[in-house]
Amino acid sequence: MPSSIKTINTSLKALFSKDSWKTFFDYVGLGKHVSKQPLSNPEALEQFLKTRASHVAQTSLYGYLKTRAGTRFPEMFEDPGLLLSMNMAKWQIWLACLSDLAVYVGALVQQRTDTGNERIAAVLSGAIDSILDETGKPEDSADAFESTAQGIRVRIANTDYSLIGDDETAFRDSPESLYHWAPIADELKSRDREIVINSVRFRWKEIRQSVRDLLRADELLANRPDGSQEGA
Repeated sequence: MPSSIKTINTSLKALFSKDSWKTFFDYVGLGKHVSKQPLSNPEALEQFLKTRASHVAQTSLYGYLKTRAGTRFPEMFEDPGLLLSMNMAKWQIWLACLSDLAVYVGALVQQRTDTGNERIAAVLSGAIDSILDETGKPEDSADAFESTAQGIRVRIANTDYSLIGDDETAFRDSPESLYHWAPIADELKSRDREIVINSVRFRWKEIRQSVRDLLRADELLANRPDGSQEGA
């Protein structure tokens, strides 16, 4: 095996260690079976949100870095400072992806049930709180991790889901997060802005279709986090 490939493999093991980034192991999205479990209960919703957010965050960040670095991509894994920046970036982008996807799910629930914002926010907040509580504050995350996580909670509570269409409207944070946090020199990123934004939006296309296919809005609203049902 070439030394450059060994370097990447060793560095990726550190980046994707069980303790520091266990969420990203749940779903890598490339050549593996993807769960098609209907989104009909809180547990299924949590799994869907965290794994699909992980997929978009991972592929967006490393895809952009590889494209920008070209043949020098292996060298990026030899720089401790750059590895630290990559770790911080991955978590911030994941949070942004989690936020956007949750809002999109909420919008489709509203469209299919005409349910009020408060009830939708309660369902989404339960899932988001569970995911964030499980994740905690990763050791390799940025100082902004906790404030960004809190921002997701605020967004979920304050969104008017009737104003979010079945389009790219909900996906506002993930493209900006990749553009802001990717450890690429600012003078280079400034040339890439439109490409970066559009690349992230494109990655959501298939996942949006999955939400349409898997969402069981009435059942999701009826099932409480404790496994009971409304009216039971």
